Amino acid sequence: MEIKSFKKLKLYGFNNLTKSLSFNMYDICYAKTPEDRKRYIEYIDEQYNAERLTTILTKVAEIIGATILNIAKQDYEPQGASVTILIAENNEYPEQAEAESPGPLPTTIVGHLDKSHITVHTYPESHPDDGISTFRADIDVSTCGHISPLKALNFLIHSFESDIITIDYRVRGFTRDVNGKKHFIDHKINSIQNYIPGSTRQKYQAIDVNVYQENIFHTKMILKEFDLDNYLFGISKKDLSPGQRRRIKHRLRKEMLEIFYGRNISKV
Repeated sequence: MEIKSFKKLKLYGFNNLTKSLSFNMYDICYAKTPEDRKRYIEYIDEQYNAERLTTILTKVAEIIGATILNIAKQDYEPQGASVTILIAENNEYPEQAEAESPGPLPTTIVGHLDKSHITVHTYPESHPDDGISTFRADIDVSTCGHISPLKALNFLIHSFESDIITIDYRVRGFTRDVNGKKHFIDHKINSIQNYIPGSTRQKYQAIDVNVYQENIFHTKMILKEFDLDNYLFGISKKDLSPGQRRRIKHRLRKEMLEIFYGRNISKV
Protein backbone atom coordinates (compact mmCIF):
# COMPACT_ATOMS: atom_id res chain seq x y z
CA MET A 1 0.00 0.00 0.00
CA GLU A 2 1.45 3.34 -1.04
CA ILE A 3 1.19 6.07 1.61
CA LYS A 4 3.45 9.02 0.85
CA SER A 5 3.06 12.79 1.02
CA PHE A 6 -0.69 13.31 0.99
CA LYS A 7 -0.38 16.97 1.98
CA LYS A 8 0.22 17.90 -1.67
CA LEU A 9 -2.13 15.32 -3.14
CA LYS A 10 -4.13 16.96 -5.93
CA LEU A 11 -7.60 15.50 -6.08
CA TYR A 12 -10.16 15.34 -8.85
CA GLY A 13 -13.29 16.65 -7.17
CA PHE A 14 -14.27 16.09 -3.54
CA ASN A 15 -12.34 13.91 -1.08
CA ASN A 16 -14.77 10.97 -0.74
CA LEU A 17 -12.94 9.11 2.01
CA THR A 18 -15.01 8.42 5.10
CA LYS A 19 -13.11 8.39 8.42
CA SER A 20 -14.89 6.88 11.39
CA LEU A 21 -13.73 7.10 15.00
CA SER A 22 -15.52 5.16 17.73
CA PHE A 23 -14.51 6.10 21.28
CA ASN A 24 -15.92 4.07 24.18
CA MET A 25 -15.09 4.78 27.82
CA TYR A 26 -16.02 3.04 31.07
CA ASP A 27 -16.06 4.33 34.64
CA ILE A 28 -16.35 1.64 37.34
CA CYS A 29 -17.24 2.09 41.01
CA TYR A 30 -18.47 0.22 44.10
CA ALA A 31 -21.66 1.48 45.76
CA LYS A 32 -22.52 -0.67 48.77
CA THR A 33 -26.21 0.08 49.42
CA PRO A 34 -29.18 0.44 47.05
CA GLU A 35 -29.36 4.10 48.11
CA ASP A 36 -25.69 4.62 47.18
CA ARG A 37 -26.20 2.94 43.80
CA LYS A 38 -29.20 5.18 43.13
CA ARG A 39 -27.17 8.26 44.08
CA TYR A 40 -24.31 7.13 41.82
CA ILE A 41 -26.66 6.90 38.83
CA GLU A 42 -28.06 10.35 39.69
CA TYR A 43 -24.53 11.75 39.99
CA ILE A 44 -23.52 10.35 36.60
CA ASP A 45 -26.72 11.64 34.99
CA GLU A 46 -25.95 15.11 36.33
CA GLN A 47 -22.26 15.03 35.39
CA TYR A 48 -22.92 13.80 31.85
CA ASN A 49 -26.30 15.23 30.98
CA ALA A 50 -27.22 16.20 27.43
CA GLU A 51 -26.16 19.83 27.96
CA ARG A 52 -22.62 18.95 29.07
CA LEU A 53 -22.26 16.30 26.37
CA THR A 54 -23.26 18.91 23.80
CA THR A 55 -20.45 21.16 25.06
CA ILE A 56 -17.95 18.29 24.76
CA LEU A 57 -19.02 17.42 21.20
CA THR A 58 -19.01 21.06 20.17
CA LYS A 59 -15.36 21.24 21.19
CA VAL A 60 -14.69 18.04 19.26
CA ALA A 61 -16.10 19.77 16.17
CA GLU A 62 -13.78 22.71 16.77
CA ILE A 63 -10.70 20.50 17.11
CA ILE A 64 -11.29 18.62 13.86
CA GLY A 65 -12.04 21.84 11.96
CA ALA A 66 -15.74 21.29 11.35
CA THR A 67 -18.81 23.50 11.17
CA ILE A 68 -21.91 22.55 13.16
CA LEU A 69 -25.11 22.49 11.11
CA ASN A 70 -27.58 20.98 13.55
CA ILE A 71 -27.75 19.66 17.13
CA ALA A 72 -30.29 17.20 18.57
CA LYS A 73 -30.01 16.27 22.25
CA GLN A 74 -32.08 14.30 24.73
CA ASP A 75 -31.97 13.26 28.41
CA TYR A 76 -33.73 9.97 29.13
CA GLU A 77 -35.73 8.52 32.02
CA PRO A 78 -34.73 6.81 34.22
CA GLN A 79 -31.15 7.54 33.10
CA GLY A 80 -28.87 8.23 30.14
CA ALA A 81 -28.52 10.89 27.45
CA SER A 82 -27.89 11.19 23.70
CA VAL A 83 -26.57 13.98 21.48
CA THR A 84 -26.27 14.02 17.67
CA ILE A 85 -24.49 16.81 15.78
CA LEU A 86 -24.53 17.18 11.99
CA ILE A 87 -21.27 18.71 10.80
CA ALA A 88 -19.55 20.01 7.65
CA GLU A 89 -15.95 20.59 6.66
CA ASN A 90 -14.64 24.15 6.95
CA ASN A 91 -13.21 25.81 3.87
CA GLU A 92 -9.85 26.39 5.50
CA TYR A 93 -7.93 23.23 6.40
CA PRO A 94 -4.78 23.34 8.59
CA GLU A 95 -1.99 21.14 7.17
CA GLN A 96 -0.80 20.22 10.67
CA ALA A 97 -3.93 18.10 11.03
CA GLU A 98 -2.19 15.51 8.80
CA ALA A 99 0.49 14.87 11.45
CA GLU A 100 0.29 11.63 13.44
CA SER A 101 0.42 13.32 16.84
CA PRO A 102 -1.87 14.18 19.79
CA GLY A 103 -4.46 16.87 19.28
CA PRO A 104 -4.99 19.96 21.46
CA LEU A 105 -7.02 20.66 24.56
CA PRO A 106 -9.10 23.66 23.38
CA THR A 107 -10.19 26.55 25.54
CA THR A 108 -12.66 28.16 23.14
CA ILE A 109 -15.64 26.93 21.18
CA VAL A 110 -15.97 27.48 17.46
CA GLY A 111 -17.61 25.07 15.12
CA HIS A 112 -19.20 23.89 11.89
CA LEU A 113 -19.87 20.42 10.07
CA ASP A 114 -21.97 18.91 7.00
CA LYS A 115 -22.25 15.45 5.39
CA SER A 116 -20.71 14.13 8.61
CA HIS A 117 -21.84 13.64 12.18
CA ILE A 118 -20.84 13.26 15.83
CA THR A 119 -22.95 11.27 18.29
CA VAL A 120 -22.76 10.33 21.96
CA HIS A 121 -24.86 7.93 24.03
CA THR A 122 -24.47 7.18 27.75
CA TYR A 123 -25.28 3.98 29.60
CA PRO A 124 -25.22 4.14 33.43
CA GLU A 125 -26.03 0.81 35.14
CA SER A 126 -25.50 -1.09 38.39
CA HIS A 127 -25.67 -4.65 39.70
CA PRO A 128 -28.27 -5.23 42.47
CA ASP A 129 -26.21 -7.87 44.31
CA ASP A 130 -22.47 -7.20 44.20
CA GLY A 131 -22.49 -3.38 44.44
CA ILE A 132 -20.67 -2.80 41.13
CA SER A 133 -21.86 0.21 39.13
CA THR A 134 -20.63 1.01 35.62
CA PHE A 135 -20.97 4.08 33.43
CA ARG A 136 -20.30 3.80 29.69
CA ALA A 137 -20.20 6.56 27.10
CA ASP A 138 -20.05 5.81 23.36
CA ILE A 139 -18.90 8.58 21.04
CA ASP A 140 -18.83 8.20 17.26
CA VAL A 141 -17.28 10.75 14.92
CA SER A 142 -17.86 10.09 11.22
CA THR A 143 -16.32 12.53 8.75
CA CYS A 144 -15.57 12.87 5.07
CA GLY A 145 -13.11 15.09 3.23
CA HIS A 146 -9.92 16.33 4.90
CA ILE A 147 -11.35 16.26 8.43
CA SER A 148 -9.57 13.77 10.70
CA PRO A 149 -11.43 12.77 13.90
CA LEU A 150 -8.24 11.37 15.49
CA LYS A 151 -7.20 14.87 16.55
CA ALA A 152 -10.08 14.87 19.04
CA LEU A 153 -8.80 11.86 21.01
CA ASN A 154 -6.64 13.82 23.44
CA PHE A 155 -9.57 16.04 24.36
CA LEU A 156 -12.04 13.15 24.68
CA ILE A 157 -9.77 11.18 27.02
CA HIS A 158 -9.43 14.23 29.27
CA SER A 159 -13.18 14.92 29.18
CA PHE A 160 -14.10 11.65 30.89
CA GLU A 161 -12.76 9.87 33.95
CA SER A 162 -11.98 6.65 32.12
CA ASP A 163 -10.88 3.37 33.68
CA ILE A 164 -11.14 1.57 30.35
CA ILE A 165 -11.01 3.06 26.86
CA THR A 166 -11.76 1.27 23.59
CA ILE A 167 -10.99 3.09 20.33
CA ASP A 168 -11.74 2.03 16.76
CA TYR A 169 -10.70 3.97 13.66
CA ARG A 170 -11.46 3.06 10.06
CA VAL A 171 -11.05 4.73 6.68
CA ARG A 172 -13.63 3.66 4.07
CA GLY A 173 -14.10 4.26 0.36
CA PHE A 174 -11.63 5.96 -1.95
CA THR A 175 -10.87 9.29 -3.57
CA ARG A 176 -9.20 10.03 -6.93
CA ASP A 177 -6.28 12.26 -7.78
CA VAL A 178 -6.22 14.39 -10.92
CA ASN A 179 -4.73 11.48 -12.90
CA GLY A 180 -7.62 9.21 -11.95
CA LYS A 181 -5.62 7.05 -9.52
CA LYS A 182 -7.59 5.80 -6.50
CA HIS A 183 -6.35 6.58 -2.97
CA PHE A 184 -7.85 4.50 -0.17
CA ILE A 185 -6.30 6.56 2.63
CA ASP A 186 -5.00 10.13 2.62
CA HIS A 187 -2.77 10.15 5.71
CA LYS A 188 -0.16 7.94 7.30
CA ILE A 189 -1.15 6.07 10.47
CA ASN A 190 0.75 3.33 12.29
CA SER A 191 -1.21 3.27 15.56
CA ILE A 192 -4.03 5.14 17.26
CA GLN A 193 -1.67 5.42 20.26
CA ASN A 194 0.41 7.98 18.33
CA TYR A 195 -2.50 10.41 18.74
CA ILE A 196 -2.41 10.03 22.54
CA PRO A 197 0.20 11.97 24.61
CA GLY A 198 2.97 9.93 26.23
CA SER A 199 1.96 11.16 29.71
CA THR A 200 -1.48 9.62 29.18
CA ARG A 201 -0.18 6.39 27.64
CA GLN A 202 2.03 5.82 30.68
CA LYS A 203 -1.07 5.57 32.90
CA TYR A 204 -2.62 2.77 30.85
CA GLN A 205 -1.87 -0.73 29.68
CA ALA A 206 -2.67 -0.69 25.96
CA ILE A 207 -3.23 -3.30 23.26
CA ASP A 208 -3.31 -2.66 19.49
CA VAL A 209 -5.10 -4.85 16.95
CA ASN A 210 -4.58 -3.34 13.49
CA VAL A 211 -5.48 -4.60 10.01
CA TYR A 212 -3.35 -2.25 7.91
CA GLN A 213 -4.40 -3.61 4.51
CA GLU A 214 -8.03 -2.83 5.38
CA ASN A 215 -7.29 0.55 7.03
CA ILE A 216 -8.76 -0.72 10.33
CA PHE A 217 -7.14 0.30 13.62
CA HIS A 218 -8.14 -0.77 17.14
CA THR A 219 -6.69 0.19 20.52
CA LYS A 220 -7.95 -0.62 24.00
CA MET A 221 -6.55 0.74 27.27
CA ILE A 222 -6.96 -0.03 30.98
CA LEU A 223 -5.61 1.95 33.93
CA LYS A 224 -2.48 0.46 35.52
CA GLU A 225 -2.79 1.95 39.02
CA PHE A 226 -5.60 0.84 41.32
CA ASP A 227 -6.37 2.98 44.39
CA LEU A 228 -9.52 1.61 46.06
CA ASP A 229 -10.55 5.05 47.37
CA ASN A 230 -11.00 6.19 43.75
CA TYR A 231 -13.61 3.47 43.19
CA LEU A 232 -15.78 3.81 46.28
CA PHE A 233 -19.03 5.78 46.19
CA GLY A 234 -20.71 6.72 49.48
CA ILE A 235 -17.99 5.15 51.65
CA SER A 236 -14.20 5.32 52.02
CA LYS A 237 -11.47 2.77 52.63
CA LYS A 238 -11.34 3.56 56.35
CA ASP A 239 -14.98 2.43 56.70
CA LEU A 240 -14.07 -1.09 55.57
CA SER A 241 -12.28 -3.98 57.23
CA PRO A 242 -9.17 -5.43 55.52
CA GLY A 243 -11.24 -8.42 54.37
CA GLN A 244 -13.93 -6.18 52.88
CA ARG A 245 -11.31 -4.13 51.06
CA ARG A 246 -9.82 -7.26 49.48
CA ARG A 247 -13.23 -8.57 48.38
CA ILE A 248 -14.35 -5.23 46.91
CA LYS A 249 -11.03 -4.69 45.14
CA HIS A 250 -11.30 -8.20 43.67
CA ARG A 251 -14.83 -7.49 42.39
CA LEU A 252 -13.81 -4.17 40.85
CA ARG A 253 -10.71 -5.58 39.20
CA LYS A 254 -12.69 -8.53 37.81
CA GLU A 255 -15.28 -6.17 36.35
CA MET A 256 -12.57 -4.07 34.70
CA LEU A 257 -10.72 -7.06 33.25
CA GLU A 258 -13.91 -8.59 31.87
CA ILE A 259 -14.78 -5.34 30.10
CA PHE A 260 -11.21 -4.92 28.83
CA TYR A 261 -10.89 -8.45 27.43
CA GLY A 262 -14.55 -8.74 26.38
CA ARG A 263 -15.28 -12.01 28.15
CA ASN A 264 -16.36 -13.35 31.54
CA ILE A 265 -13.54 -14.40 33.84
CA SER A 266 -13.97 -17.07 36.52
CA LYS A 267 -10.75 -16.23 38.40
CA VAL A 268 -8.60 -13.11 38.70
